[in-house]
Amino acid sequence: MKTILVVDESSLFRDFLKKKFEEYGFDVTAAVNGLDASTKLRQIVPDLFIMDYYLSRFSSVELLEKKNGDPNTKGIPVIMVSAKIDRDKILQVARYGVRKFFTKPVKVDALLEAVGETLKVKLDLDNTPCIIEAHVNDEILFIEVSQGLNKEKIELLRYKIQELIELYELKNPRVLILMSNIDIKAGDSLKFGVLLNTVLETTRAKPRFIKVLTNSKYVSEFVSERSDYSEIEVTNNLSTAMDGLLGKRAGELMSDDGGVVQSEFLQGGAGPRKASTGESVDLRFHSERNTADELSSMEKGVRIAVVDDDFVIRELINAAFSDTKFEIMEFENGRLFVDSGGAEGFDLVFLDLMMPEMDGFEVLKHLHETESTTPVIILSALSKKETVVEALRYGVKSYMIKPLKPDWIQKKAAEVLRLNF
Repeated sequence: MKTILVVDESSLFRDFLKKKFEEYGFDVTAAVNGLDASTKLRQIVPDLFIMDYYLSRFSSVELLEKKNGDPNTKGIPVIMVSAKIDRDKILQVARYGVRKFFTKPVKVDALLEAVGETLKVKLDLDNTPCIIEAHVNDEILFIEVSQGLNKEKIELLRYKIQELIELYELKNPRVLILMSNIDIKAGDSLKFGVLLNTVLETTRAKPRFIKVLTNSKYVSEFVSERSDYSEIEVTNNLSTAMDGLLGKRAGELMSDDGGVVQSEFLQGGAGPRKASTGESVDLRFHSERNTADELSSMEKGVRIAVVDDDFVIRELINAAFSDTKFEIMEFENGRLFVDSGGAEGFDLVFLDLMMPEMDGFEVLKHLHETESTTPVIILSALSKKETVVEALRYGVKSYMIKPLKPDWIQKKAAEVLRLNF
């Protein structure tokens, strides 16, 4: 049996790696800091050492020097993971024989491939095509599932939910599971059951506060036939699902005529975020090609399109990212944006709905028809519920109501891009 020592000061990430590698039959020991890792390294003499760059009690460099100074541990291969780190630090640890370096959030398939190559063992992954995304708006956890159900990604979802709950300090999360472009059949019942159990167990939400948006008759039958899921509402109407999640707060968030969703629900995230070193795991795989997937935790190279006829809004967004290395491209209307190539080459699009020549909905239709995967954040003074629902149907990641504040823009962009500002 191959042995692996994991040291990372994030308990979520440690637990995830330990559980994952134990599933493949490895004997895994976890260390909580550099000093703990130094002790266990000598005691265990593992076949592989996986470590974070940022450690307390013993720095990573001190730990590597100590490891290489002992003939019993010198030859142990090292895989390093880290949040933001510059090139000089990478070159510094490379001198100590670090085989691979991964930037958090880590793509699990790439990490497993590296472990398999290093230990010369084959690690099989569920390769079912699947996209799972998770984000938060005002204590509502949105989980988007499309293409199919993948065991590995459902497992990752557990840790992503935990990260979001801790990050936003959610006390009573409500959950909307959006299932699109996916045909659930009887053969998927086991994975779908695991998905629901993962959501229930990790959020600790009562079943009546979990909604599933889908056109699948099988999903509706599956949920209704099981007593532990029976209070979960399955619907094919987004408006109904949103109303159900708002619950008693619906009156506070709707205008007197029942037609306007107030900005409290739509703007930003769930409220102030805790100080965080960033996310540890990525719900997407390295093998999946997407512009945003290639972004590192560093800011260099990120390109953002701002499509808005309001000069003040364009200047506001430029100001919000003035301290970053983001490249901001401005477009005064939708026609100029589409004629320039649309979302091609951009990592994020801020889009107004009301513009001359070509409005935001026409732009969304164009992006949908060209199968663009670039995330879109709507900036609009329009807050009618029907308008919001229509935008969400096009796959919009977030809908923010004008007037805006720079910190709201930064927070939402950080969430969508998965970068830690």
